Amino acid sequence: MAPDLKNYDEEQARLMEEMCIIIDKDDKPIGADSKKTCHLMDNINNGLLHRAFSVFLFDSQNRLLLQQRASEKITFPDMWTNTCCSHPLNTPSELVEKDQLGARTAAQRKLDHELGIPAHQVPLDSFKYLTRIHYLAPSDGLWGEHEIDYIFFVKADVTVKPSPNEIRDIKYVTPDELRAMFADPNVPMTPWFKLICNTFLFDWWKKIDTIETEKDTKTIHRLGF
Repeated sequence: MAPDLKNYDEEQARLMEEMCIIIDKDDKPIGADSKKTCHLMDNINNGLLHRAFSVFLFDSQNRLLLQQRASEKITFPDMWTNTCCSHPLNTPSELVEKDQLGARTAAQRKLDHELGIPAHQVPLDSFKYLTRIHYLAPSDGLWGEHEIDYIFFVKADVTVKPSPNEIRDIKYVTPDELRAMFADPNVPMTPWFKLICNTFLFDWWKKIDTIETEKDTKTIHRLGF
């Protein structure tokens, strides 16, 4: 039986009505369904897969902006993660696949929604696409993630005004500071962030000023399977 969203935060429950892009394992759109449907483990275990993005935003000192997800979040509450993670929606502007424009548009929208970063500080061409990652991760017995995740790097000094309904805390970190967070068992981290860090992030970070040379439009990395 599907859970009653009345038991959750009202705003987070409302966002569960948004329509995600359903894809096959080759990232081809095959339909749309609600964020709620896409994140139920019963559906994930039956193969339901949707499109997502993850933004890694660095300041001019090459520090990475992290967020701690709000306690109100339905999936992965209170966990630390990269700057912004969410989903392109099943709308004309966010379905555009040329140059990953739909995912860039969604990423710009969510940086504003979650972190209060205005669009003019992160123009669409500032999102440097790196690759796609396919992973599956349970949040608890009921909810989880099963996504093909578009990875974007952005380098910009931005103003940040987090929404308290989305974000509990933020911090900028160096590579060594992030490694220390990973080593601390009392710091919860989202599973996709762990996968990306363990596989790619620290190497990419060293190359941040030439990051466009790392762009890979063909590969979908299957992680954690």
